[in-house]
Amino acid sequence: MSGSESKRIELEGGVFTIGSAAPPGYPGDGEEPREVELDPFLIDAEAVSNARFAEFVEATGHETDAERYGWSFVFAGLLPDDFPDTRGVARAPWWRQVSGADWRHPEGPQSELAESAEHPVVHVSWTDALAYCEWSAARLPSEAEWEFAARGGLAGKVFPWGDELEPGGEHRMNVWQGEFPPHNTLADGYYGTAPVGAYEPNGYGLYNATGNVWEWTADWFDAGFRVEDSRRNPGGPPRGEFRAQKGGSYLCHHSYCMRYRVAARQGNEPDSSAGNVGFRCAADPDG
Repeated sequence: MSGSESKRIELEGGVFTIGSAAPPGYPGDGEEPREVELDPFLIDAEAVSNARFAEFVEATGHETDAERYGWSFVFAGLLPDDFPDTRGVARAPWWRQVSGADWRHPEGPQSELAESAEHPVVHVSWTDALAYCEWSAARLPSEAEWEFAARGGLAGKVFPWGDELEPGGEHRMNVWQGEFPPHNTLADGYYGTAPVGAYEPNGYGLYNATGNVWEWTADWFDAGFRVEDSRRNPGGPPRGEFRAQKGGSYLCHHSYCMRYRVAARQGNEPDSSAGNVGFRCAADPDG
């Protein structure tokens, strides 16, 4: 890898509580808390950037799922006013199915990465993320590892830095400001994604553990899945339809989606992609 490689942080693991019983959780998401234990592991300080993903594609010729399918989901607010009508998602009409949208063209075929080299790569599926991790001698973190790292050593807090969304009036992550979806005040500095190293890191040195982009994890997702005796290095269900994502994104807003919390989670199809989904890598200490 080149000098653009993210710093990889070694964490000792240990016992902690994953999930949360405190509001404003979503009962249907399966956030119920349980105590688990993790072995030591490593995790990247930052999500994979466009620059790093470009190195991977140049070295391997990898074609993403979005490129193979010929389209991906783009937030309507990022499209030009004169952009042709596109099919929207029924329950989330701000998401538009855009032909030609992919990691190189994050806002549709008319867009380019331009000055976004250090922004997180988006329009990558779980299978794309897995391919990148394998190329870089890494892996995706388990959901438990991701949440342990995102908490930054703080137990039971809502965010990686504590319980206040904006402590002292300071913005700590990139989420929607204002009224969603018609108006973003840009109070946190960004309309779309922010650079992978934006804002202050958490107590373990991770940047943007919440907000900015949803991050893929290794686990299958099932909100009702429980294995009470799987407390050490737990994984998700043995099989499923969706893979677990963590962290929320720049489109999260308290009016409809307060999933910009360390305990929050959602599932998505492994071959799906969108303009607010990325990933970071993990590894074993002896890997």
